[in-house]
Order: sequence, then structure tokens, then C-alpha cells
Amino acid sequence: MPSLLEGKTALILGVANRWSLAFAIAQAFVREKAQLIVTYQGDRQKETVEELAKELGAQPISCDVTRDDQLTALTKVLADQGTVLNAMVHSIAFANREDLSRPFVETPREGFSLAQDVSAYSLLAVARATKPLMAPPDRGGGSITTLTYLGSTRVVENYNVMGVAKASLEATMRYLASDLGPSNIRVNAISAGAVKTASARGVRGLSEMIEGAARLAPLRRKTEPAEVADTAVFLASDLGRGVTGNVLFVDAGIQIMGFTRPE
Repeated sequence: MPSLLEGKTALILGVANRWSLAFAIAQAFVREKAQLIVTYQGDRQKETVEELAKELGAQPISCDVTRDDQLTALTKVLADQGTVLNAMVHSIAFANREDLSRPFVETPREGFSLAQDVSAYSLLAVARATKPLMAPPDRGGGSITTLTYLGSTRVVENYNVMGVAKASLEATMRYLASDLGPSNIRVNAISAGAVKTASARGVRGLSEMIEGAARLAPLRRKTEPAEVADTAVFLASDLGRGVTGNVLFVDAGIQIMGFTRPE
């Protein structure tokens, strides 16, 4: 079987540690022979991400997606080295821990704005920064993929302000798909089932949520990071060339389930 991403260059944002979905996606991209660029936010992440980048054979670059000057710098660094991007993966989200645990109605303005800025607006900002670097339409264009969750359309206990941010992220994805389509840039989201990543541990009751989903999902099992990563490979590859503006569920089917009889 040929390597699906051979000859392609991908930028992945959100490789914070080896338990992140972004790292699983990066591993899958390397397996499929993509050239990788990964970003990190400031000195706190620098050492960890540089070690992971070395393991992946990727180029690490500093970029805080909440700062326009750093996004401009990212574009310049990549342009100056002649980078042509075929894919970008956005795996970034953040909300204050206290805003996840308190009732949504008590979310303060600053906490709401922070979750929207980091988790949703950043997709728009990074898409704008990377659009000039994407391959032209006659060379296949590009693919942008973001990560979302079922809490965008269903009320999930203790997900609160992040669920609203993910709803905004999905709407942003659709509008970007429309705007960037003429440049043959596809924009999609993967709605991953609950996975025990470091960032997800901020959601109270995560372990119970994962175990409950495994009992109720049609496939009767948990979502594996590798399954999410393989879907990201599909979207970034030529196999996904006709797919844009979509949310692809990789969650063992839990999104189709309604009320079930307690066991």
C-alpha cells in the first residue's frame, strides 16, 4: 500500500504532549511519510515539544495563536524557507478549569471570551495565516482539519463553556470551507469520542464519561486516538479530495444513540 501523504508537508498545532490527539495525528502523518512542522506555545512547552519534534523528525516553531504578531511571524518563517503546505491540523482548545466545573449560566464574560478566542477564533486566525502557504489549486490545494466533540450540539455534563466554543468552532469550519473552497482548500472537523488526554482531564467525571460511552456506543468500546489519527490522514490525503465542510464522527457511534435502558 502506498504512503498516503508522501511528498506532502503538514503543519500540526497542539502537540503539547505524547497523550494529545495532535501527537497521535503527527505519528500517523509520519507513518504515511509526510514532512511535519509542529508548533509550541512559549517557553513552558518549548522543551517538551522540541523533544517530541525530534522523535517525529519534525520542525518545531514557536507560535501563540492568541497573538497576531506570532501568527504573522509563523507565516514569514515558513514562507522564507519556501514551505508549501498541503495540510494543516488545528488541535487547540482551552477554557478555565473553573469555567468547566461551574454551571454554564455562571460563566463570566472573560472566561467565555477566552474559550472562544483560543478554541474557535484560533482556527480562523491560523487558516488566514496559512492560506498563502497552501499549495495552489493545480497542485492539489490544501486540507485544514480541526478537532471537535459531541458537546457542541448536545449538552454534556461538565463540558459547559467548552461545548459552546466547539459549536462556534464547527460554524467557523463551515464558513471557512465556503471561503477557501475556490482555492481548493478543504476544511473539515473530526468529532472524536471522549479520550483521556491531558487537557480533557479538566472535565470533571471524564473517566465515568468514557466508560459510559463504551457501554452505550454501537461498537461497545472506547474511542482510540489512532482511529482519530487515521481519519485525519484520510482528510489530508488525496482520498479526501472531495470532502469539505463536514464533521466526521470518530466515536464508536455514540452520537447516534438516544435514551437507553439503564443496565
